[in-house]
Amino acid sequence: MDINQCINHLGLNRSTYRLTQSNPPHEFIVWDGPDPQPTQEELQVAWVEIQNAHDAQEYARKRREAYDAAGCTIDALAIATFESVFADDSSAAVQLQIEREKIRAAIPKAAS
Repeated sequence: MDINQCINHLGLNRSTYRLTQSNPPHEFIVWDGPDPQPTQEELQVAWVEIQNAHDAQEYARKRREAYDAAGCTIDALAIATFESVFADDSSAAVQLQIEREKIRAAIPKAAS
């Protein structure tokens, strides 16, 4: 568990704190500020929520890797767009869209 991420997730980042340097689970040495110090249970719940949000985006990370491997990059899109607009040649843009559709079909968005 990353306590710093949990504190940010809980919106308690107006306070300052210091943690033990021992192996996890770390404990608070100092907690100072307007926010109440979170309990271990609150930190655990926040960590589960963070992990669930991360897991829900797995498809997006896989798609990004596939897009990069297929050459569907921002640079390729910019070049294809300029060719389509200024050279009246949309073949590169069409090819990028075909690749994009293949990847989207192969790696569907996770059900929410």
